[in-house]
Amino acid sequence: MRVQDVLKRKGHDVVTISPSASVGDLLKLLNEHRIGSVVVMDGDQMVGIVSERDILNRLAVSADDIRTVPVHEVMSQTRVCSLDDDTAELAAVMTEFRVRHLPVVDEDGRLLAIVSIGDVVKARLDTLTEERDHLINYVQQEPPAGRVVSQD
Repeated sequence: MRVQDVLKRKGHDVVTISPSASVGDLLKLLNEHRIGSVVVMDGDQMVGIVSERDILNRLAVSADDIRTVPVHEVMSQTRVCSLDDDTAELAAVMTEFRVRHLPVVDEDGRLLAIVSIGDVVKARLDTLTEERDHLINYVQQEPPAGRVVSQD
């Protein structure tokens, strides 16, 4: 299954934030939208991504009140995917780089959507279920008429 197929079911909504916004504002967005990451945009340019893990990593090394820290100080580099990428490839990339969200971009690098590890797992399960059903139907089919099947 391709990313474009996932997005047909999921939609293209993406929550974004400015790099100069505070982590407090970011936390409100994460909570309000019940999401695990926010794409950081400077105008129409994607400059990073901030996940719950980024915030926890910062909390682990700093005793400061993180809510006043600008988003650009906690954001990560963005790995991206395209509409034509296969979900199996995305699963491998997410596992290798230990990320749970990948922004989807067009050929010009413009942000279109975001795909989560949950979206990828659901797509893979749907694909495997469909393949299983096809195999079950194939095995249970009657042999074509006129064909002799030996019962030795």
